[in-house]
Amino acid sequence: MDPLDFTGRGVVVTGGTRGIGAAIASAFLAAGARVLVCGRHQPLSPGKAEYFEADVRDPAQAAALVEAAVDRFGRLDVVVNNAGGAPPVPAATASPRLHTKVVELNLIAPLHVSQAANAVMQAQPGGGLILMVGSVSGTRPSPGSAAYGAAKAGLHHLATSLAAEWAPAVRVNSVVPGPVGGAGLDPGAVARTVPLGRPATPEEVAGVCLLLASPLASYVSGAAVAVHGGGEWPGYLPDLRNRA
Repeated sequence: MDPLDFTGRGVVVTGGTRGIGAAIASAFLAAGARVLVCGRHQPLSPGKAEYFEADVRDPAQAAALVEAAVDRFGRLDVVVNNAGGAPPVPAATASPRLHTKVVELNLIAPLHVSQAANAVMQAQPGGGLILMVGSVSGTRPSPGSAAYGAAKAGLHHLATSLAAEWAPAVRVNSVVPGPVGGAGLDPGAVARTVPLGRPATPEEVAGVCLLLASPLASYVSGAAVAVHGGGEWPGYLPDLRNRA
C-alpha cells in the first residue's frame, strides 16, 4: 500500500481557500482524499475541494463545519487548523479589540474545531489526526505582532496537551512554518537570515502536513515540526554566519 494514498479519507482544512491552506487542500486532493475547506467568504475560483462557509471563532459554526464534513464524507480523518494571521501593529498602540480578535482566531478557534473533531474521531475506527499550523513567531520574540506570537505559542502548547488527553485514538501535532513565499515577503532578507537561503513554498509546508497525516508518522503525536529552512535569525538580530 502507498502510505501517502488518502483515497476514501475525509479531510477538513480551515482557511483552505488561499495561501498555505489552499496548498494543503490541494496536496490532500492529489493524494485522493475528499477535502472540505472553510472560510468566511466563498472563494472566487473554487477548486476541487468542497466549500463550507464558517467563522471558526464561533464554536457553533466550528461544530457545524465538522458536522458537514461527516455528513458529506461519512467520516473525518484529518483536520488541519490553518486559519489564522494578524496585521502588523505595535503592541503599545493596538486596541484591546484587535488583540482579542487575534487570539480568538489563532488560538481559541483551533480549540473549537479540535473539540468537535475529537468527538467524531474518538468514536470512529482508526481515530484521526488534528494538525495545528503554527508559526516561528510562537517560538521567538515577535515584535510588531506580539499577540499573534503569543497566540501561536499557546497553539503549540495546546497541541501537546490535547495529544496527551486524546491519545491513543487521536494524534495531535503542530507544523511550525518560518517565512513562506508570497506577497510582501522580501526573499533577499529571508536569504540573509535563513540557513537554506530562501523562504519555504506553501507546497513544502503542505508536504509536511501530508507526511504527518500518513501511516509513516503513526507514532508521532505531540510534536512540533519546524519548516523554517534550518532556523532563522530575526531581522532585529545581527547575521553572524559570515563572521570569524
